Amino acid sequence: MESRRSVFFVSDGTGITVEILGNSLLTQFEGTLFRRITLPFIHNRKALQHAIDQINRAVKEEQQKPIVFLSIINDEMNRELCEKTHALTLDFFQAFISPLEQELGVKSTHAAGRSHSVNYDYFRRMEAINFAQMHDDGAATRDLSHAEVILIGVSRCGKTPTSLYLALQFGIRAANFPLTPDDFADHKLPDSLQSLRHKLFGLTIDPKRLSQIRQERRADSHYASLENCRQEIRNAETLMEQEKIPILDTTAKSIEEIATTIIHEAKLSRHLY
Repeated sequence: MESRRSVFFVSDGTGITVEILGNSLLTQFEGTLFRRITLPFIHNRKALQHAIDQINRAVKEEQQKPIVFLSIINDEMNRELCEKTHALTLDFFQAFISPLEQELGVKSTHAAGRSHSVNYDYFRRMEAINFAQMHDDGAATRDLSHAEVILIGVSRCGKTPTSLYLALQFGIRAANFPLTPDDFADHKLPDSLQSLRHKLFGLTIDPKRLSQIRQERRADSHYASLENCRQEIRNAETLMEQEKIPILDTTAKSIEEIATTIIHEAKLSRHLY
């Protein structure tokens, strides 16, 4: 039987960073069910006490130690949480800041939430997300030349989520454009893409998987039929190969893998860290 363990992500900021780091570690432990609770903005005594109470309540309910991933920059609040909770606490700041201070020979700023502050990176991310949304699924061709990459492929092959992920995580202006039966009949790229071939990156997918995805959208339709999916994929791949556009099969890849592969193969520069 799989065991169950509460996991808390406690942060003086949004908690996004500690969630990413903590979950990366948790994926290494199969056979355990984790109940994940994020406690963000722990930057005053009231919020700290609430976090302590919630963690200790989990101890009583489950009769075992919860796991606490911690990223609170205030040393005093850190110590208090560790001392007053009966949990396994893993402090990311203590693990990495001190060795970095020693190696670099300087003290850290000890400023909370710096990675998510409203600065150039924040506005770069918002600008990239807005661009991706405006240029989703060929909705707009205006300013398309400002895209750093344009994803093409048949409907529902993963273009939209990949474009948004590139914008959100890397600050890359990504557009996406569907290939349709009209393009296949003409045996050429849409006119609006002709001058932008160097920015194109093709996505493809296994026809069976595509049919499953489309069935959820339009059940028992010609659009979702396996035969139609096979035909569209075959035509799209032929067109992309004809135009010498790089192609990535998304069938068995996560969004993270797809985005990272595109950045590497298209030689894009990451704008956010």
